[in-house]
Amino acid sequence: MVRASELLTEHDVELLTRALLEWGGPAHSSDQLAFGTGFAGAQDLLHQRQRLRKALGEDAPLGAADWARTLLATNLAGSGVEWSTTTRRDDAAAIRMLRVIQRKPARTVSPY
Repeated sequence: MVRASELLTEHDVELLTRALLEWGGPAHSSDQLAFGTGFAGAQDLLHQRQRLRKALGEDAPLGAADWARTLLATNLAGSGVEWSTTTRRDDAAAIRMLRVIQRKPARTVSPY
C-alpha cells in the first residue's frame, strides 16, 4: 500500500483526479473497456473512480491494483480530443505530464 504523496507531486495528483472525474462527465465506458482496465464493468468504473479520487485527495494508501486501475483509467480518459475543452488544460502538456506520472508508481504497479 502506497500513498500518493510517496510517489507523486501535488500537480500529478490533480491531473489524476481530474482525469478520473472525466469518466463521470463527458467520458462513457463500455463494460468491455471497463473490464479491460480492471473494473467489473462500466458501473463499477464509475463507483470505483469516486473511491480512487477520494483516496488520492486524502492521501490514503492504495494497493497495486488500485494504482494500476487509476493509471489505466487516466490514460484512457474518454474525453479524448475534448480534454482541453472539458478540463481547460492543454492537451499536449497533460499528455507529457501523464507519461511522467506513469513511470513513478512502476514498482508499486508491477505486482498487479
